[in-house]
Amino acid sequence: MKKLLLVLLVVALASFLFVGCVPTTPAEGEGEGEGETEVAVCPTVAVTSQVAVDGKTYVKAGAQTITVTFAVPTEPVSLYVATALKAAPSAADEVVIYANADKTVYTGTVTFDGKCDEGYIYVDTCLECDFCKYPYIVDGEGPATEIEISTEACTCEGCDLIFEVPEQDEVCGVSDVCCGDACSGFASYTIDLYTSDPFDECCEVPCVTPEYSCATGVACPVDCTLSCIDEGKYYVVVTLLDEVGNTTRYYAIVDLAADCTFTVEEHLGNGEGCTDWDTVDPDTDDVIGACLSS
Repeated sequence: MKKLLLVLLVVALASFLFVGCVPTTPAEGEGEGEGETEVAVCPTVAVTSQVAVDGKTYVKAGAQTITVTFAVPTEPVSLYVATALKAAPSAADEVVIYANADKTVYTGTVTFDGKCDEGYIYVDTCLECDFCKYPYIVDGEGPATEIEISTEACTCEGCDLIFEVPEQDEVCGVSDVCCGDACSGFASYTIDLYTSDPFDECCEVPCVTPEYSCATGVACPVDCTLSCIDEGKYYVVVTLLDEVGNTTRYYAIVDLAADCTFTVEEHLGNGEGCTDWDTVDPDTDDVIGACLSS
């Protein structure tokens, strides 16, 4: 009898143990999410002027808009911008941001500064979570190049007016051609000739249509030949762009004679500093522009 009671006790205890292992379906809303592991997903971050070059993100110096986009509604959200590489959010500047109606998109305005400085953008969604970070490089200077001006007689009436980087420039001391950008990279150039002052009344955009233009070049070195140019006085505007949109402009006056001889002089637009123009060697009167600064 005692043995029978012992067997029944063991069976009863076993039944209690197995009941805890039977899966059950909770009522709607009850227990959902409990014990589940949530995987945090970082949002997408975009800056107005950003470009990707060789796997790195470059942004233009100045006021830019940062847009943070989540896959699902998220709050609270904090945005920080660090101007020093690997600086933690506590050492970064917080950005005022505004959300859309469903809390999936946040935007804020930041003024970036620097020549080719690295930093991080941080997005933080709670005190306990790890923040998301995004590296960036600020490009605050435009490209540069020396441009040698020369002429040749052509079969048509007039002259060929040639703009090109000098083949060898010992002053630069870096390469055979003095043309490029020190940060995001050289993007394009244009060379326009005007018969009247294109910046007589405005500065950012020439106020008149060019008489002659080179097709836009997309790489260094600069190499442009304008053919059949009549004698006369021409205002030359050379515009250089880097990958993020920084602009460098050289502005000069070329006085072309009928025999294809010419003179070049500096011209500063309407006196408001609309243009950049410099010579590496003041004795080189047929070269405009400047080498990249070291």
